[in-house]
Amino acid sequence: MPKLIRFYIVNCIIGFTVSAVFTFAIMWFNVANLWHLISGSDIGIMAIIVFWVLNGIVFAGVQFGVAVMLMADQDDDDDGPRGGLGVPVRVPATVKTHRSDQRF
Repeated sequence: MPKLIRFYIVNCIIGFTVSAVFTFAIMWFNVANLWHLISGSDIGIMAIIVFWVLNGIVFAGVQFGVAVMLMADQDDDDDGPRGGLGVPVRVPATVKTHRSDQRF
């Protein structure tokens, strides 16, 4: 299996695992009285699954994005200057004025 596909799958599994923990915590602490609503419903299992999957999509995307952004820090070994003399240079700036009160 290519490294990129393995990288994506591992990060999706991590995201869905975090989503499962998040869903469990939401139900355990009864946030917004969700546990009472779900346990009293005849389609409560489907509601929990939908809640977990939708949060899993979000958490997997965030996990993958963070993992990709952290990849650059692993190979960053050039902390020195990137060239140039390191001397400030004065650059003259010209300003064009526009006088709107002139009459033709």
